[in-house]
Amino acid sequence: MSSAVNYEDILYDEKNGVATITLNRPEKYNAFRGKTCDELIDAFNRAGWNKDIGVIVLTGAGTKAFCTGGDQSAHDGAYDGRGTIGLPIEALHAIIRVVPKPVIAKVRGFAVGGGNVLATLCDLTIAGESAQFGQVGPKVGSVDPGFGTAYLARIVGEKKAREIWYLCRRYTAVEAMAMGLVNKVVPDDQLDAEVAAWCAELMEKSPTALAIAKRSFNADSDNINGIAAMGMQALKLYYDTEESQEGVRAFNEKRKPDFRKYAK
Repeated sequence: MSSAVNYEDILYDEKNGVATITLNRPEKYNAFRGKTCDELIDAFNRAGWNKDIGVIVLTGAGTKAFCTGGDQSAHDGAYDGRGTIGLPIEALHAIIRVVPKPVIAKVRGFAVGGGNVLATLCDLTIAGESAQFGQVGPKVGSVDPGFGTAYLARIVGEKKAREIWYLCRRYTAVEAMAMGLVNKVVPDDQLDAEVAAWCAELMEKSPTALAIAKRSFNADSDNINGIAAMGMQALKLYYDTEESQEGVRAFNEKRKPDFRKYAK
């Protein structure tokens, strides 16, 4: 049985016990705005507490991107929605962790910026060979403190996490798997089948045991919620500065930013 729900920025489908949530802004490389985050939160709530759903898959429409983070065109010192920085990003991160179901990130193309954080937060990440991972925050006058930093360090190690954030390089799917950020890499044309196979395997497992396992994993890192809350409050203040806004202007004007002239 399949169940569809109408959203503006995402697609939602339920089939064979699997809820698939698709970021559907391919013209924006599946970057999210305030409305996108609210719809994602609603969809995760819809799937997460439905006893007929055993697995949730998060993916992006098209072949170019899984997600490229916050939509810079909706960002001029603040984003366009609710929340500390104009995006309910803390609530979105929380619901991915809170739902008692395994969440799989299915990644094609770019998983960068806030999209890289979403892939990091999912319980499992399966990537096509086209996938590229990385951070962009310091290049555009931003950062994703909390799960984007502290939790990433738990997965790939402190040194690698700092490299990812400080240098803003791109990493192939194979490189991401080697550092522990990805569980499996397959050719792009096999990605759907591979994810479906993992979902079918998970559907055979005890849902209560999986929920307990997920919650016990989360208990070890729930203190990062506090780091994220403090970090987002600082980020709001940073977004009000000329230094941060120079990054947004440069991105929109397709030029190299000059952050140093604003440094104090």
